[in-house]
Amino acid sequence: MKVQTMEQLAPPVLKLLAHDLRWTLLHQLTQSDYRVAELVAQVKQPLNLVSYHLRKLRQAGLVHERRSAADERSFYYSLDLQRLHTLYLQAPLSLHPSLGVAIPPGSRTDFHFDGPPPRLLFLCTSNSARSQMAEALVNHLSLGQVQAYSAGSHPGPVVHPLVIRTLARQGIQLSQSKPKSLEGFVGQSFDRVITLCDRVRERCPIWGEEAPIHWSLPNPTSVEGSEAERQQVFDQLALQLDVRIRLLLTLLEQERKVSLPGQKTAN
Repeated sequence: MKVQTMEQLAPPVLKLLAHDLRWTLLHQLTQSDYRVAELVAQVKQPLNLVSYHLRKLRQAGLVHERRSAADERSFYYSLDLQRLHTLYLQAPLSLHPSLGVAIPPGSRTDFHFDGPPPRLLFLCTSNSARSQMAEALVNHLSLGQVQAYSAGSHPGPVVHPLVIRTLARQGIQLSQSKPKSLEGFVGQSFDRVITLCDRVRERCPIWGEEAPIHWSLPNPTSVEGSEAERQQVFDQLALQLDVRIRLLLTLLEQERKVSLPGQKTAN
């Protein structure tokens, strides 16, 4: 007897990813946060076409936009890799439950780096909050296997007290840290330079021969409100940085595994 079956619709995320331009845009956003004009230049497609496909990705929650703190007429686009991971792994489950779910990419806790420790530099304006937090989290999550540094274009007098309190909750002591100037790191070699402040990124577009990675994150010190409300903002920043840093450490780890003997590494 012939069995009649209803047509099964493919999961929407697979339809989104199957488009070449959307796949290319997502690939670019795995590297850094970008403004739409920068994505247009990279993919060499018309502005209206790139904007259309970015809108599709935003509607699916795979891409987020945030108004630039330096130029409020433009927006930075960032990839929500955690959500992409979830939707992507849910898709095959609609075929068969045995296809399983892997560990979320932002939840890894163990890393191993061969050779000289990777060197990272985080930059923002005052080096009192975002970049200090990023430096401390890298050193903590990598168990010292990665050398992280931070600096500011206009370093402030002290590290923000809520940064110290937020990290202390995770067992990270930062009370002795002081803001540093980026001028002290000019000429040094790093595996990655990451800007966390739109103003620094747009005024310091290159470092050495390469453009830094950019993570467009809001400045938590500019938020007003009660102590509890401000603490919540710092907690959210720590969560965002934690996920991004785990993803970056995973990428650095993989690069080390596939690098060839004798390949040049950062000093």
